[in-house]
Amino acid sequence: MTLRLAMWSGPRNISTALMRSFGNRPDTVVCDEPFYACYLAATKAPHPGAEEVVRSLPTDWRRVAAFLTGPIPEGKSVFYQKHMAHHLLPEIERGWIFELEHAFVIRDPREMLLSLSKVTPRPGLADTGLPQQIELFEEVRHATGRPPPVLDAKDVLSDPRRVLSRLCEHLGLEFREEMLSWPSGPRSTDGVWAKHWYGDVLRSTGFEVWRPRPGELAPELARVHAACLPLYEALARYRLAA
Repeated sequence: MTLRLAMWSGPRNISTALMRSFGNRPDTVVCDEPFYACYLAATKAPHPGAEEVVRSLPTDWRRVAAFLTGPIPEGKSVFYQKHMAHHLLPEIERGWIFELEHAFVIRDPREMLLSLSKVTPRPGLADTGLPQQIELFEEVRHATGRPPPVLDAKDVLSDPRRVLSRLCEHLGLEFREEMLSWPSGPRSTDGVWAKHWYGDVLRSTGFEVWRPRPGELAPELARVHAACLPLYEALARYRLAA
């Protein structure tokens, strides 16, 4: 079988660790945030290394969509696509997404915002990807007649074997032990933004053990958290580990 899997995440949701996990499968090739340059070119968002990102990837969404739905690179049978949901801007047409399988990864909004605020100053609701994840989730559910799988970061870190096994079963894939650990260091498939965002993952050799994140939300983040919470809870009802 062949599988093109779009994994839709928000920032700071263990999305890169999941990319490492799938990338360690011998049957899988991965790509890293292929719409990032499209997003930055359109929004001019003040992200670290933005100019370098825009130079590194196509800024025409049609070229990106053709790549994601075209032949799987390197002759592999599984194409794992790590996406930030907020990169899928409204002007990007959606018909091509129904040529892919889809899954979603979420994280407790408090923990996500505490982490995101260290890299993105004053993040707003749209920066979390949650509104876009809800929109995409409903589009996929409506088109397929069933809810796509949802992973919660805490569930994955608490029992990666169980949760990834359930995901593979849902996708019709054989679970592979290689998904639980990987060599440390960078990959040629990492985006040029890795040096700004991937410090912990570059040092990792597997999923870290989940621990509650210390810290208190600043007042402006508390307001964003209040807006995030119902969106997170709506998706969390479909968690594979629920």
